[in-house]
Amino acid sequence: MNLLVALFISFSSFISPLKGEIHLIIEETEINKGVVQVLLFNNKDGFPSEINKAIKKLSLPVVNKKAEIVLTDIDPGEYAFSVFHDQDMDGEMKKNQIGYPLDKFGFSNNPSLLFGPPSFSKASFKVKDKPVTVKIKLR
Repeated sequence: MNLLVALFISFSSFISPLKGEIHLIIEETEINKGVVQVLLFNNKDGFPSEINKAIKKLSLPVVNKKAEIVLTDIDPGEYAFSVFHDQDMDGEMKKNQIGYPLDKFGFSNNPSLLFGPPSFSKASFKVKDKPVTVKIKLR
């Protein structure tokens, strides 16, 4: 009996936790041109704009004035997206002289933006073992 319990404990340590899935939908692009640049973060470090601290960086085509993707094999945890519509596909967000974005942009949870970009906690959502849909409206 003790051998059976030991084998069960040994075997269960090799089983990975269940993975999640994120269905990302980015809405309200103005035109069907360019790509939507997407950064996915799993903590506040670097959010929302430090590319090298994002766990995923994606360029999604714009089709019918929206962009979407399904991300699979996502570890359970807390995540946040930052996105912008890169119409000229140069990988850079255009800003005016005072630093306000000229390209349309958005964040997961569509938080209000009164005094700059949202915190990770305002934009974050949880991934568990069931699919999650995240819709972002560009502004």
